[in-house]
Amino acid sequence: MSQDGQDQDQMGYETLAQEALRGVVKASLKRAASPGGLPANHHFYITFKTRAPGVSIPPELVEKYPDEMTIVVQHQFWDLAPGETFFSVTLRFGGQPKRLSMPYQAVTRFYDPSVQFLLQFEAPELDAPPAPAEFLPMRSRTEPVEGEAEDPDEPRPDGDGPKIVSLDQFRKK
Repeated sequence: MSQDGQDQDQMGYETLAQEALRGVVKASLKRAASPGGLPANHHFYITFKTRAPGVSIPPELVEKYPDEMTIVVQHQFWDLAPGETFFSVTLRFGGQPKRLSMPYQAVTRFYDPSVQFLLQFEAPELDAPPAPAEFLPMRSRTEPVEGEAEDPDEPRPDGDGPKIVSLDQFRKK
């Protein structure tokens, strides 16, 4: 027993839970990559750390999104290839097809707005530290950014907020 009378988590339940929830992302992408494609109105906003280990995206996208990037898997995506530890997809940016590949561990948010389903994950360790805030390019949040989805945490006009699954409820206090 620990000094405060509570046992230490020797099982790593928080890590196990994160891995299990990332399995939902993998299974969803596998379903989207199947011959039937995305069912009904389902589509995904996937946010990931652009500098996480194993992420492979064009340098101009890393420059434009030095920390995080949100991609949309909906109507115009090609060659979606969900593997066991990573997935790849081709999307258009500025009218040009770009191949992106990232491990599931780099994903920080998975959102399906058609059913208001949201998963959030702890950020992975970064390969390189992000640039200091004063050197990052500024942009207005009202401007649409190609390749980036709306913020799922923003209030929606219909009053239905996303269903957030957080690991905090399972942590010991």
